[in-house]
Amino acid sequence: MTDLLYSEIEEELRASVRALLADRCPPENTLARCETGEPYDRGLWQTLARDLGAASLAVPEEAGGAGASVREAAVVLEELGRAAAPTPYLGSAVLATTALLALEGADGDGGDGGEVSKLLASLAAGERTAALAVPLSAMPGTGAFPLAVRADSAGTLTGTVTSVADAAAADLLIVPAEGRDGPGLYAVETTAAALAVVPRTSLDLTRPVADVTLTGTAARRLAGAGQAPAALERALLTGAGLLASEQLGIAEWCLTATVAYLKDRRQFGRQLGSFQALKHRLADLWLEVVGARAAARYAADTLATGDPDAPVAVAVAASHCGELAVRAAEECVQLHGGIGMTWEHPAHLYLKRAKADQIALGTPDRHRAALAALVDLPAPVG
Repeated sequence: MTDLLYSEIEEELRASVRALLADRCPPENTLARCETGEPYDRGLWQTLARDLGAASLAVPEEAGGAGASVREAAVVLEELGRAAAPTPYLGSAVLATTALLALEGADGDGGDGGEVSKLLASLAAGERTAALAVPLSAMPGTGAFPLAVRADSAGTLTGTVTSVADAAAADLLIVPAEGRDGPGLYAVETTAAALAVVPRTSLDLTRPVADVTLTGTAARRLAGAGQAPAALERALLTGAGLLASEQLGIAEWCLTATVAYLKDRRQFGRQLGSFQALKHRLADLWLEVVGARAAARYAADTLATGDPDAPVAVAVAASHCGELAVRAAEECVQLHGGIGMTWEHPAHLYLKRAKADQIALGTPDRHRAALAALVDLPAPVG
């Protein structure tokens, strides 16, 4: 039977990540960095990815990683969501790394297996940061390979990909492109000529997005039509499944912070938390968080074990956790009253992260429609 309880190792990992974020990423620091327009703390990212080894969790030991699994990566994302931490973990350690992991034996597919291994090892070691050049709204299970970028016979890329998450922090892009012999995945250095990474205004101040424009940009082909579509699908499915863990972390922080505030804040001579109507609202929210934890954990477990039920588990987790995070953040803002509406209070960071996550890698409605097809039920109406 599947064991969804956190292992001792996972709890130790959680404690290490939480301690690091409490020390290096308190809300006031994040707010200050957001005011400068450069939310990423590259020192924090290096400590998390390299010193703590969080970037290597899903990478096998023989490929230079820690030999853990995406279950452990999901624990890291829970804590990053709980801190609304501005790090490129989703883009680099999840999306880009998973795409490279799926390209084993790319030599026989017209790609460069040695280059894939080298890039994967550098990402796992925290020496480099990557981004998968797809729109943040891209959803797994559609079966359509992106056609925004074209590859010519000389191996150069031309096209524009909009709203790429974590592109501004990356020094390597993994770019899906369509060539004369079909789809492929290409590696592009962000220092390359004829490449522009233009930041876009994003609702989520802690996860910037950017448009990536290539105009005859030099690239290295990593895989061809035999592996590229499956690798991209695996990356998007893993990203959507682990994003649910980040949304769980957001909801847990919002619930915990709201309960603490209502215990402390007094009105009419009583603690706000003593009012029955507020107790009921928070009890309902707690039950939803418990359900979301089960859904997110199961999605991470199926992805880690290669369970064929993974698409179903991911669709359930993405549809439930996406809506829960937004509801928890809205309750947090409202029940904090006037202080919850201010810039100085971090509640707005969580609400914005929750809303941005809700449309990332597929909206809840799209995941419910996908779930209906996967389990052979009529799709929801409206």
